Amino acid sequence: MSDKAMKNIFVIGLDEANLPTLRAVPGADRLRFHQLLTIEELQYGEVHLPTLFDKAREVLDAFDGSIDAIVGYWDFPVSTLVPMLSERYGTRSTSLESIVKCEHKYWSRLEQQKATDRHPRFDRVDLSAEPPRPPENVTFPMWVKPALSYSSELAFGVDDEEEFRKAVTEIRDGISRIGRPFEHILERIDLPPEMDGVGGRVCLAEEAMSGVQVAVEGYVHRGEVTVYGVLDSIQYPDSPCFLRHQYPSTLPPAVIAELHDVSERVMRQIGMDSATFSIEYFYDPRTQSINLLEINPRHSQSHAELFQYVDGVPNHHCMVSLALGEDPRMPHGEGPYAMAAKWYHRWFTDGVVRRVPGPEEIARIERETPGVRIEVVPEQGTRLSDLPGQDSYSYELAHIYTGGADEAELREKFDHCVAELGLVFDEPPQE
Repeated sequence: MSDKAMKNIFVIGLDEANLPTLRAVPGADRLRFHQLLTIEELQYGEVHLPTLFDKAREVLDAFDGSIDAIVGYWDFPVSTLVPMLSERYGTRSTSLESIVKCEHKYWSRLEQQKATDRHPRFDRVDLSAEPPRPPENVTFPMWVKPALSYSSELAFGVDDEEEFRKAVTEIRDGISRIGRPFEHILERIDLPPEMDGVGGRVCLAEEAMSGVQVAVEGYVHRGEVTVYGVLDSIQYPDSPCFLRHQYPSTLPPAVIAELHDVSERVMRQIGMDSATFSIEYFYDPRTQSINLLEINPRHSQSHAELFQYVDGVPNHHCMVSLALGEDPRMPHGEGPYAMAAKWYHRWFTDGVVRRVPGPEEIARIERETPGVRIEVVPEQGTRLSDLPGQDSYSYELAHIYTGGADEAELREKFDHCVAELGLVFDEPPQE
């Protein structure tokens, strides 16, 4: 960073959990991070985009200083507010259209198939049909999900017609929460003929993919696509829910090279620039094939500590540098640990949280176990099924970040933290 003046970075949905890693980016001593809208405003209840835009505009218009960058690391509506506000205030970002090409899962699939065949068979589901039927060209087992959602909300794996109909019923009930407000975004874009009449409240079916899940992190700077990290996403046994993200990936070099190649081709097709991305894939070791799951038009804040532990710099660095028009290049292997993981401590049945450790207890565990950071998700007295933004199969209790020399040390630190946290639950009240 060449200019020594203080820079004001407005972070849409800035949260306490990400402040330490934001303040660890190179040159952070001359960056001021400002919260622009709260997580509660952005993610709870049905989103009303015009209201959020106006609230953000009021904050920015009232600010007495330079607005040097507007950034975010969450999905819709944050991802779309970034280019909308950047256009208004003259800051750098990718185009709104390139964001929507990633986030609208149906449009994203249409774009992906122009650049690669590394994706599952897919098609739209007619939500108005009675009874609803799966598309003729998509076979069981399949996933049924809204074209717009986050945190795997309303995404269901189904094996037969009965499960398909049940999933569609739930999707019908919940699809408007994000789908309706996204239609405001679609109205701002010149849509291609294949998107005529599709809208935001559309459901997608795609054939289930097998193998191990993997994430590719990268950015586009001046039209050049760079992949700077590949991570393994490891699921709980017999479950689609993540147990941990682990960096760096342990996949064979040839597979990682193909992941780089497909990611670069797809992002060039999408037309993104001055922005980060995170793409999720499946790799099947039996067939040695890869399949693209979805494209996120932002880096994963879940991986920030992992890059900091292993490479010495959190991946927030790329987001901030791109927004300031500076070199987003990441170092490699300059951190204190050879491997790192973000663990999801989950509960698979409903319950009421009876005991949650306080900040002092958490600080003690982190102090006594080097290379560990803990975020507890629910508050005491919370019913797990009332937690926002959960997937369709489990509830997140804690996020536990660990750095270590190998997988065994990562596991040992996770198990120790879970035992020390001492979370206690009661059965949910009968209704």
